[in-house]
Amino acid sequence: MPRFVVLTGAFWLCFLAPVAFAQQPTSTQVPTPNEADFALHDFHFKSGETLPELRLHYYTFGNLARDLNGRTTNAVLILHGTSGSGRQFLAPQFAGVLFGPGQLLDVSHYFVILPDNIGHGKSSKPSDGLRAHFPQYEYDDMVKAQNELLEKGLGVNHLRLILGTSMGCMHSWMWGETYPDFMDALMPLACLPVEIAGRNRIWRKMIIEGIRQDPEWKNGDYTTEPRMALQISTDFLLIAGSAPLVMQKNSPTREQADKYLDDSVKRVSTSLDANDFLYAVSASRNYNPSPQLNLITAPLTFINSADDFINPPELGIAEREIRKVKNGRFILLPISDRTHGHGTHTDAAVWQQYLKQLLEGSQH
Repeated sequence: MPRFVVLTGAFWLCFLAPVAFAQQPTSTQVPTPNEADFALHDFHFKSGETLPELRLHYYTFGNLARDLNGRTTNAVLILHGTSGSGRQFLAPQFAGVLFGPGQLLDVSHYFVILPDNIGHGKSSKPSDGLRAHFPQYEYDDMVKAQNELLEKGLGVNHLRLILGTSMGCMHSWMWGETYPDFMDALMPLACLPVEIAGRNRIWRKMIIEGIRQDPEWKNGDYTTEPRMALQISTDFLLIAGSAPLVMQKNSPTREQADKYLDDSVKRVSTSLDANDFLYAVSASRNYNPSPQLNLITAPLTFINSADDFINPPELGIAEREIRKVKNGRFILLPISDRTHGHGTHTDAAVWQQYLKQLLEGSQH
């Protein structure tokens, strides 16, 4: 039966914190991954457009294992969020908590795959040269390309686990519906399994229109980054990823808040390309797994944090939708000194105990 759990503050303090830190030691010794590209030839997008060659960049740890029937048994697919890349999971708060010796996804036992999705990282994207003439990809195309990377590029025909954060969280639901027998377990972090609507759609649409309305964008054919488009994109990224408790604690004065904003704008804007970001935000336009959630058969643990601007708990959507999932469980992490808004999805120490339970409960 589907389940959902809302952790109260007291329960959080006496139960989650000791388990998260004591049971799985944190290590800063992150192993070096293998890094490569896979070319998908004559790739057809849902829009009807094609690319002669679609490049998918990826990182892997460990070695692939198979059973006597040739089925892959230890592969783990980890999917990043909008404007991110597979490389983000090499950070100590993720890789240092999960990938080391004795940890939950110890890469001496698991074959871990971290792809850069279409339009992101070192994979094919508008800024490579096509700019606004790049195919109008959407989430269906991204999941299709992930599957081709696994089966044709890496020889993976089954996954032990799919774990996705933010956009990757949304892709996780789609994987469960589209390829229900392909994985043993699913862990979506920081999203909702419904159409992008309400405030979530509105702030995304504001970014899209803000970029398009900047005269320097030049219909996507700019040669230097459009200043206002980058400013708007950066501003919304900072707000969408914010957590009031953490920001108030870290910037309790006007001067500190202004300095945080200035520093953040410089840091974020230097890594953005207007076309790449516009495409990435727009890719969610047809996402809506809600009608087919009953097709998901793999055990699934779904986690959001209560201070997530993008997925606010007062909507009640998560509790409603998880009832459609046969083997689904929803966890709402209450606001605390250890949550920090939407980005809590990449702080593995906060939620790793639930990953442990999912892995133990989905063993065959």
